[in-house]
Amino acid sequence: MKILAIGSHPDDIEIFMFGFLSACLSRGDEISLVIATDGSAGGKITGNKLKKTRENETIEGLRHLGKPNFLNFKDGDLHNELRASSEIRAFIEKNKPDLIVTHAPEDYHQDHRTLSKYVKNAARFDCPVIFCDTLLGVNFLPEYYVDITNYFDLKKEAIMAHKSQNPKRFCDAIEIQNRFRAAQCNSPKGHYAEAYRFEKSFPFSDIRQLIPEAPKYRPYYQNLKSSLI
Repeated sequence: MKILAIGSHPDDIEIFMFGFLSACLSRGDEISLVIATDGSAGGKITGNKLKKTRENETIEGLRHLGKPNFLNFKDGDLHNELRASSEIRAFIEKNKPDLIVTHAPEDYHQDHRTLSKYVKNAARFDCPVIFCDTLLGVNFLPEYYVDITNYFDLKKEAIMAHKSQNPKRFCDAIEIQNRFRAAQCNSPKGHYAEAYRFEKSFPFSDIRQLIPEAPKYRPYYQNLKSSLI
């Protein structure tokens, strides 16, 4: 299968989608990676110096998954980028993915929300689009859970590659979030999961077979003496 991941900023794929994509890669899928904005507004330095720094950090952070493609739209102003939708559409037509993963329309960041709309419209009827979790799960109601336990250390390493972004704060937040999502599935300590949502529409109604494996089912009554948290 061909999987296309489209993140709004450098480090978004690492924070929100890395475990999912690692699981896809492990089962033999072909991964394509797109970063929509240049990241030039997020850091103590700004402009072209930060843009180049964040590009290099992304290449390092995503080296396990593949080579990222940078669209280089202005960070923080994606809604004013008139070419964004057409360029995303062109990338989809060229790569012909079986599944696209991007940000949720209810995300906290305006660039994330804008990208979600662009991607959904650009995908048309070509393939389904799933939405990744929001930061700390705010306003997000999951439909699919993906077991990322085997990839969690690699995910933290990928996030930490973004040295310009004070990455430990994101590592700490995502450890809480991915542990919480695993606990929702009654997974024991030391297990982690990412959560995703899908808006059903014709002709895509049931796409579970496209999603990597969920955490293993554990009946609650069999584990009353074990701690979830």
